[in-house]
Parts: sequence; structure tokens; C-alpha cells
Amino acid sequence: MIRTTYINTFVLVALVFTGCQLKEAPSPDANLEGKRPNILFVISDDQSYPYASAYGEGAVQTPAFDRVAKEGLLFTRAFVASPGCSPSRAALLTGLNCWQLREAGTHASSFPREFAAFPDLLEEAGYYTGFTGKGWGPGNYKASGRERNPAGRLFRGRELKSPRDISTTDYAANFADFLEGKPGEQPFFFWLGTHEPHRRFKKGIGKENGMIAEKVRVPAFLPDVEEVRSDLLDYGFEIQWFDKQLQKTISLLEEAGELDNTLIVVTSDNGMPFPRAKANVYEYGIHVPLAVRWGNEIKGGRTSDDLVSLIDLYATFLDLAGAAYPEYKTASRSLLNIFSSDKSGIIDSTRTAVFASRERHSSSRWNNLGYPQRCIRTAQYLYIRNFKPDRWPAGAPPAFNDIDQGPERFIIRFGEDPRYAEYFRLATAKRPAEELYDIAADPACLHNLAESPRHDSVLHNLRGRLGAYLMQTLDPRVSGNGDVFESYTRLVGEIREFPQPGQAAPEE
Repeated sequence: MIRTTYINTFVLVALVFTGCQLKEAPSPDANLEGKRPNILFVISDDQSYPYASAYGEGAVQTPAFDRVAKEGLLFTRAFVASPGCSPSRAALLTGLNCWQLREAGTHASSFPREFAAFPDLLEEAGYYTGFTGKGWGPGNYKASGRERNPAGRLFRGRELKSPRDISTTDYAANFADFLEGKPGEQPFFFWLGTHEPHRRFKKGIGKENGMIAEKVRVPAFLPDVEEVRSDLLDYGFEIQWFDKQLQKTISLLEEAGELDNTLIVVTSDNGMPFPRAKANVYEYGIHVPLAVRWGNEIKGGRTSDDLVSLIDLYATFLDLAGAAYPEYKTASRSLLNIFSSDKSGIIDSTRTAVFASRERHSSSRWNNLGYPQRCIRTAQYLYIRNFKPDRWPAGAPPAFNDIDQGPERFIIRFGEDPRYAEYFRLATAKRPAEELYDIAADPACLHNLAESPRHDSVLHNLRGRLGAYLMQTLDPRVSGNGDVFESYTRLVGEIREFPQPGQAAPEE
């Protein structure tokens, strides 16, 4: 019944609301005045909003991120296209939603050559480009005929001594090598992708380094116990490590005299590696930090509450560089009007929603099946459509492999304790086809309002808006070919074996 109503609503809204259709990408300005800016893009791995001290997170100190925010613009409502790194990064690189990217819209597959990554377009426009650390991945870009990572040319020769379970890549030194090879006055684009704060964490490293458990704000979907607080400190320590790499990189820009002519963008690829966050289109899976700085071109000390997607960086970078757009329509909307404003709060009132999705994440079900989700996030609400509610969202029991869990897999152990059974259920239980959350009142996404009569009008409105957008962007999940996502081969990582549904059967 729900499915029929949902699809009928898609058809109706798609026919009525023609104003929802994607617009053609704007033409780049070929006559940009003055010197074209450099672009430094800094992206962490698995950092949820609000885990930076600029957002008031007391347990984590991020002075470099805070400096970018103070001297530039801090976004409070920035969202990724997917709660998993590989599809999220592919969407960011192409300006497309994950369901438009075929193999690149799933985890650990390939990256079709027909989709134009913006570093390539910047290079064609005369930019010197490169990256260090984690670019696009995990996946196999060579399987689709690409000669290099879509993030650009890799710089990786430098290493440093780091604590256990933290990457030894010297991100800043690799950036210095990149700068040293830059020809003359040529503008540059550089992608600095850290591997932090991705798990594993060294157990206890936060406390060892003076971080205070009492300052931790435990998300309401996790039990507030000492073990969880300590794990959150370890997570926070890796965020602070990331911030130190950012600080060293900013210092290199200052030494080179390039700081004020460089657009610095600092963000993350998806949410925190905890149950009900990463690999879920809940708030802690898709809401990420974002701060930008660009000398006198962005008035400092401002905060934007606009709903923005990291997909929007695609058009932003191309417009700044005067680079050509690809032939296909993108889903990206330039942020330059927000950058150039002198206001705070809601700056662009036309930004009324963002969209995100998920298909396969880890190998966690029979036949490598994924868990397809789509969502729309407005200023107040999050509406989610789960296309396969018969599947286990966290992976087949008893392993629940689709959760980046702590070293002791605490969420599973808590499931055996009646005091914490509800946390286990929230993380692992099957979910209904539709979910609706009032984020203003319930950022942890604990109270599903989809069955609440008081919220019928909100539910129908968001169901229709999401449906219209998915139809106009030709999402296979609503056009009758959704199983194509199950056909894309997993090329990287472990392939696990599970019983077939209907046979001994956790998937039934």
C-alpha cells in the first residue's frame, strides 16, 4: 500500500511541479577580472557535524578549522550526497547525485570515464592540480579506463611519525612538494584528503592526550557510558590530528605568500563511524562541517544557515576558474552568491532542501546486496525512503557488518543487556519504508513521525518533493530499474558469505 501510494505521488508531483526541474548549468565567465584564485580543498574522513570547536563542541579543539571559519564563512547546514565515502566523493567530484553515477554511486566499485571530475576540468582550464592522502575511493578507477585517481595527480612521497592507527602520510609536506613544482604564476587546485578520523582508533588515545570525558556530548542514539565516552574521545583525538595537518598546510600558504589568493574549503566526506551515523542517511550520517576562507573576497566572521550540498562545490570551483562545464546537466548550484554576500543566517532563500542517498556500503548481506535509501532534508525535517525494508539496515545478523563499530563491538554487546537493548534496536532492527524526523527537536533521529496523524501534511509534502526530484533526475529506483545497483561489481575489499534469503535466513 505504501509503495503504490508513494509511486503515484511521484507521478503526480512530477507532472505538476515543473518548476522543480534541474536548470542548465550556468555558462562559465570567460572574462574573470584579476588573478584567478588558487583552491585548497581539505577533506577529512568520517567527521560529523558538529565535531569542531567552532560549532561549540567542547571536547574537541580545532583551532585551524576555527580560524578558517572566523576569517571566512562557517556553514551550519552542509550535507553530503551519501553517508559513505566512495559515493560521496564521486558525487562531489562530478556534481551529480549518487544515483546518477552508475558504478560510482556504490561503494568500492569503478568510476565511469563519461563523468567529468572537476580536477580534470580545472586542469583543462589552466590549473596546476594534485592531491595527497585519500582522493576518490575505495574503488578501482583503472577498471573504467582512467589512468589516475579522479582527484588528480598523487603526491605521496613524504611521511611522518604518527601515533598507532593514524596514517603516516605527511599531508603538508606532500603539499609543499606540490607547491615547489608549480610553474610560475599558474593557479593551482590541491585536494588534501586525510585518512582521519576513520577507524581504527588507538584505544584510550584521547585520555592519554589530556582530553576530558566529561566534556563529551554523547549523541542520543548511543548509551552514555564510560566506554562510549572514551571511544568518542579517541575519535575526537583523530579530528584534532586532522586539524593539525590543516594548520601546517595553512602555514605553508602563508610562507608562500598565497594565503589570501587561495580559496580554502574544509569539510568531510560523511558522518562519524558509529552506529546509526555513517552508512545511514540519518542526521549524523550526512550532516558535516564546512568552513571556507578566501582573503578579502569572503567577508569574515559570518555564519550561513543555508541548506547546501557538497555537490555544490562542483559548480563553485568551475565558476571560480572560468572552466568549461561538462555536456551533461549537473545537480550542482554555485555557492558564489553566498560567498560574496555580507550577510549571515539564511542568505539564499531559494535553497529549501538537499538530497542524499545510499546503496551498497560494506559487504554485509547475501549476494553483496545493499540497503537502498533516499532522503530529503529541509530546514526542519528529514524524510527517508527505504526501498528494501525487508533487509537488515546494519547488515545480516548476527554480525551486523555494516556498522563501523568500536574495537569491542560495544553496540552488539549492549544488545545483550536489557538496559541498552533500545540502542541495539535503533542500530540494527529493520526499518519501515518511510521515516520522518523533526530535526529541530530530534537531531538524533529517534522518533519516527511517519505514522503520526499530526504530521500527515508534512509527510505527503516531502514524499512528493523527494519523488519529483528522483523522477526528474532519472533515479533507477523510481523508474523501474533499481536492481541495476545490485549488479555493480564490488572491486575492492572483502566479499563475505551469507545465507540466501529464505534459507536459514536472516535476510527474509
